[in-house]
Amino acid sequence: MSKQEIIEINTRIFVEEFEVEATRISPEADFREGLGLDSLDYVDLVVLIEQEFGVKLVEADFKPIVTFNDFYTTLENKVNAR
Repeated sequence: MSKQEIIEINTRIFVEEFEVEATRISPEADFREGLGLDSLDYVDLVVLIEQEFGVKLVEADFKPIVTFNDFYTTLENKVNAR
């Protein structure tokens, strides 16, 4: 799966499921600040990612993520490694 496909799917998830304004989502934007999710929302995000991509993200996967691009790269690596 291409990174662009991952970005498009995640943008849809962020906007539709978490009501994040699309203007807050850009590759260089701060991931945590841009989403503004609480801990329960992150659980929902992990579940949605597993449903959409068939991969499981764990807490350790989120530690090095600073930007949306970091998130996309992490997800791309997991998706393409399976």
